Amino acid sequence: MRRIAVIALNTFRENLRDKILYNLLFFALLLMGGSVLLADLTIMEHRRIVTDMGLATMNLAGVIIAAFVGIGLVGKEIERRTVYTILARPISRTQFIIGKYLGLVLTLLVNVTVMLAVFLMTLWMYKTPLHAALFQAVGLIFVELLLVTALALFFSTFSTTTLSAIMTLGVYVIGHLTTDLKGLAENSQNAAVQVVVAWLYYLCPNLDVLNVKGQASTNGIVDMSYVAVASMYGLLYAALLLTAACAVFRNRDF
Repeated sequence: MRRIAVIALNTFRENLRDKILYNLLFFALLLMGGSVLLADLTIMEHRRIVTDMGLATMNLAGVIIAAFVGIGLVGKEIERRTVYTILARPISRTQFIIGKYLGLVLTLLVNVTVMLAVFLMTLWMYKTPLHAALFQAVGLIFVELLLVTALALFFSTFSTTTLSAIMTLGVYVIGHLTTDLKGLAENSQNAAVQVVVAWLYYLCPNLDVLNVKGQASTNGIVDMSYVAVASMYGLLYAALLLTAACAVFRNRDF
């Protein structure tokens, strides 16, 4: 555990030195602040717009950080050849992958906490009441980020950075369209389309189950049993991807 913790802390420090991370965080905070201005310019329910934009910005910024930082965790170490120095020490490849993953999770936790603090401050300034549904939505957003991070890390263990980015974002988009895919497969007359779409439906994670932002913006508290099952689903999927990433990296020649 100590070796994993050392790799995780080093990864966290490396991420903090990444300027892209700060740019994304600044952009996200700017969007949250700008949501108040946008709400004032519309005729719709102002508080709902501020809540919607705050949660959506937190989700989008987190996914971009998880995907684009996650795909570089392994690739950068191989390109710089620092992976040889690390693995020459008594550190297994599994410990290396898990340490890298936990380092990025810690980075995401800090970023989501900062964004949540600004989001709550924005709601307070706009006199929007705080309710439990908001925290349920943010909790499930973080579970989704854990899954996307595992996804990016898994792809980065056997492909290039560009391909990893494309595949991660592709699965992310499909993951939010799984219900539509199921309907498309049922209504399609083409057998090949039905097979491909059915495979995508069962293979890709159903990320829509982790999306309760709509309920949070209307103060609709989701049943805790649903939140628990959805969180368990996301965490199990992330654990499976992380296990697969460790297995692929153990057998990779470089």
